[in-house]
Amino acid sequence: MNRNLNNYFVSIAHSHLKRIAVAAAGVLLSSAALCAQDLPQHPAPSRDVTAALSYNQDASNGQTIPQTAPTSSSAVAPISLTLQHAIQLALQNSKDIQIAKIQTGLADRSADITKAQFLPNIYAGSGAGYTFGIPETPGGRAPSIFSLTYQQEVLNEPLRGQAKELQQQASTQRIALTEVRNGVIVHTAMAYLEIEKVRHSLTLLRGEQESAEKILDVTKERQGEGFELPVEITKAQLTRAQVLQKILQLEGREDELQVYLKSQLGLAADQEIEVSADDLPGEAEQQGANLVALALENNTGLQLAESDVRAREFRLKGEKRGYFPTLQLVGIYSVLGKYNNYQEFFNHFERNNLNAGINVQVPIFSAKTKANIGLAQVNLEAAKATLANRKSQVTADVRQKSRLVREKDAAKEVARLELQLAQQNVEVLQSQFGEGRINLREVERARVTENDRWMDFLDANFARQQAELELLQTAGQLDKVWQ
Repeated sequence: MNRNLNNYFVSIAHSHLKRIAVAAAGVLLSSAALCAQDLPQHPAPSRDVTAALSYNQDASNGQTIPQTAPTSSSAVAPISLTLQHAIQLALQNSKDIQIAKIQTGLADRSADITKAQFLPNIYAGSGAGYTFGIPETPGGRAPSIFSLTYQQEVLNEPLRGQAKELQQQASTQRIALTEVRNGVIVHTAMAYLEIEKVRHSLTLLRGEQESAEKILDVTKERQGEGFELPVEITKAQLTRAQVLQKILQLEGREDELQVYLKSQLGLAADQEIEVSADDLPGEAEQQGANLVALALENNTGLQLAESDVRAREFRLKGEKRGYFPTLQLVGIYSVLGKYNNYQEFFNHFERNNLNAGINVQVPIFSAKTKANIGLAQVNLEAAKATLANRKSQVTADVRQKSRLVREKDAAKEVARLELQLAQQNVEVLQSQFGEGRINLREVERARVTENDRWMDFLDANFARQQAELELLQTAGQLDKVWQ
């Protein structure tokens, strides 16, 4: 009994001492808060995230929250990158671009194969062999010790149409290279902007973790004094666990983004990346009609469809001219051997033989030509239908993504005002805490809410940047933004 009474009085003494300490801390915090610079009351809605983030101050001590979490020491010195520099490195080292360049080279070489048939082609060889009876070979030519053959297509419209089709497809592959390049720009920019957002959120969450610990400590203290129910401790423990869960999730996402960026930028696997709070260098704030016109001119997907139509037109034009005569330059020189007994089967034996001239073929009836024309016609109609659908889709995409950018702008402004309101609420509660009207738990809860509003603002800003990047990609304006 006496021991319980002693414990009771000791706990009361401790609680009074803690209240005195808390009150003193509140006075100090209030003084520091008054010295800290406040958020501007009416910041410009159109400012970028870097301007907004510059006002992120810890309400407890007036210090600006750092933009990135401290990085661990590594054997390789960390590299500090701007968004512009990261995109330049990605364009130089991206594996996707390297593969697209190889595919472009393959398309060029494929086009050269058909084109080469309209250039001089000279072959040397030998058909020497033993003969019994009339000297001949399976190929239909006389056996020869040495032969030299010349061939060149001069007039062959179906083959010429195929050559032009392949050349156009090679041009299409270069457009595809541009599309891959734009995709690398978008993915690199998104990864860069997201890793900056994730690191800023981690900084906020670590501060929120401290607040959650303080809330739990105060709640336990008040529950020990009989002022709180056990359910309040569970709530505080849940808040702390939720914060820890978010931290672990963001740390995992940060690692994924770092691995992706290192691969795209050609960096070492153990090299840390430091990013700055960059925003997109240009704004896509043009009228919808202007962006539609730009997209119809510069969208790579639309250019691919147009190039495919031109290729099909070349093929159809060539197949339709399949009814025209074909003309080929030919020449054959051969050295014959007496051991094949030519003198026994021919009136005169000539060791050196030369034949040169043209080979003309006039089609009288060609079912194959008609079938080829039908196939080329169907392929052209399909390509034109794809082009028309692509134009409609690009127009709709530009309008939809323009609206999405405006919606994300509005969401960003709402998040900014909610953040400002949460910061002002922290200031009010700090003043009340300094006056002894509320306890420390209420202040820490307000800080948790402020951190949540900060992360909402970061998410809204990143969503806006994503929407703008996608709009610029659809309108074909990425290159102009980073010129």
